[in-house]
Amino acid sequence: MTMWKTCLLGAVAAVLALGAQVRADDVRIQGTGATFPAPLYAKWIEKYNADHPGVKIDYQAIGSGGGIKAITDKTVQFGASDAPMNAEQEKAAAGIVHLPTVGGPEVLIYNVPGLTNLKLNGEVIAGIYLKQIRNWNNEKIAALNPGVSLPDAPIVVVHRSDGSGTSYIFTDYLSKVSPEWKEKVGKGTSVQWPVGLGGNGNPGVTTTVKNTAGGIGYVEYAYAKTNNLTYATLINKNGKESSPTIENIVAATDATLKEGFPENMKVSITNAGGDASYPICGYTYLLIYDDLSYMKDKNLALQTVQFIAWCETDGQGMAADLNYAKLPKDAQDKVIAKLKTIKFDGETLLK
Repeated sequence: MTMWKTCLLGAVAAVLALGAQVRADDVRIQGTGATFPAPLYAKWIEKYNADHPGVKIDYQAIGSGGGIKAITDKTVQFGASDAPMNAEQEKAAAGIVHLPTVGGPEVLIYNVPGLTNLKLNGEVIAGIYLKQIRNWNNEKIAALNPGVSLPDAPIVVVHRSDGSGTSYIFTDYLSKVSPEWKEKVGKGTSVQWPVGLGGNGNPGVTTTVKNTAGGIGYVEYAYAKTNNLTYATLINKNGKESSPTIENIVAATDATLKEGFPENMKVSITNAGGDASYPICGYTYLLIYDDLSYMKDKNLALQTVQFIAWCETDGQGMAADLNYAKLPKDAQDKVIAKLKTIKFDGETLLK
């Protein structure tokens, strides 16, 4: 009898231990969306998963359009987008909250053999993407690059083919530097491009540019640097050359957001004034609902909010190593305050 009881107690203990392990490992958080911050999000998740073995987070970089759709459909715990949702999108996702994470720049990569020090400004970039500047030795490009040998070769425009926050930031910039672009094309994650070849994601744009003589396209700077891509130096609104550095993103932020981040957290810092400001940069957002009761699992909801809170605080220290600008202090404070209002079954999750 004693042996039987011992075996029984041992079996019960094993079952309880297994149950506890299953519960601990059962927290699976899924996010999806923007490619712009993907290198940093991958590092964040690697670190967080290592420090929180009971929580497993996965992020799929499928583009901002995909992130907006997934969170609207509530098939993920959080979405990610470089483009703030518009009024129509927010109506379809009632209660959605925008939480900026980091700022980052975009660069114009190009494939012109022998050309390594190209300079471009807003007028020329808009002219290229409007199919008005068609050759590399165009007089407007030559004027920005005195003494540089420019080939009499066609420019082949490359753009994103997927719904992309990278495209949103780029077209937001074009809409500010070119009234014609603003009127004819406008800004968005997807637009009717006047000219060009489409590439899916940063890899698609990069491959197309690399394989196309005379190609030019836009990608995130972190991606360009990681892959050793050649990119142009940009001339900003003040007529000054500006590189895609953290300091120049901060300069663009300071020049644009003199009153700090607005309450809805949606900002645009493209084509900012100031001598240092980098002209094509923006903030990227995590998207989450203000009521997570739809998840049907309070612990899942809590772990999701705690992960995002970590990204917005401790995780910010990892941004600079991957060439992203961390959030200004006032923005961090506003994000954490917003996270503390998120509820599950009427109760706030983050204390």
